[in-house]
Amino acid sequence: MTITKKHVFSLVIIFVLALGAISIASAYTGTGFSHSIPSSKYYDMSASDILSQYSDSECHVEESAVCTNVVDGDTIYLDNGKKVRFVGVNTPERGVEGYITSKNFVQKLCLNKEVGLDIDDRKHNDKYGRTLAVVIVDGKNVNEMLLKEGLAEIMYMPPSEFYPYDWAGSNTHVADTHSSSSSSSNSSSDTSSASGNYVGNSNSGKFHISSCGSVSKMSEGNKVFFSSRDEAINQGYVPCKICNP
Repeated sequence: MTITKKHVFSLVIIFVLALGAISIASAYTGTGFSHSIPSSKYYDMSASDILSQYSDSECHVEESAVCTNVVDGDTIYLDNGKKVRFVGVNTPERGVEGYITSKNFVQKLCLNKEVGLDIDDRKHNDKYGRTLAVVIVDGKNVNEMLLKEGLAEIMYMPPSEFYPYDWAGSNTHVADTHSSSSSSSNSSSDTSSASGNYVGNSNSGKFHISSCGSVSKMSEGNKVFFSSRDEAINQGYVPCKICNP
């Protein structure tokens, strides 16, 4: 049998289609988080309607730029070249239920508009080079809004300047990251103090035994809980010189 260019072209097409099918079947789904909130919930709402339901954020705008692309509910591109990952939250991945709703929500608030960033001072970038930040629109914390709307789950990865449990709603889901960092922070700030033997201060970078006087003076939003001394040290925290944990 003589192999012609037509045969080669056909084989190439079949090969490409096969690769595509494999890619779809094994698409990355992140933590598997999904939600069933319909996109229609926000159809008749303007950005102003949504923003008016929230109080101004205590986060501070460190820099501003125009959002040129919304990749999904937790990643946007800016006209200054930055790719921004919303810190502390995780939304459904492409192909997972809820992906469209979360993405459309962020598009309504951010796309082609100037947004502010409060960049995570303790961890500026993720492993993909994206800037980790709270995204601020008209003074409102969009990361917080995603959680309270049920469009995202908490994904707290210390060390971080921000403690997303403070933004959560009553039904907010918490990501299972299968790591030591998630095991120390998989409950709300109201209950996690009972689960950690050591308490870190995300602002100072120090950690203490739970009975240390410094812990009672610490802001709840700055508390990070560890089950062991080694865990705290591995996360970059240093021992308190008063309680010597």
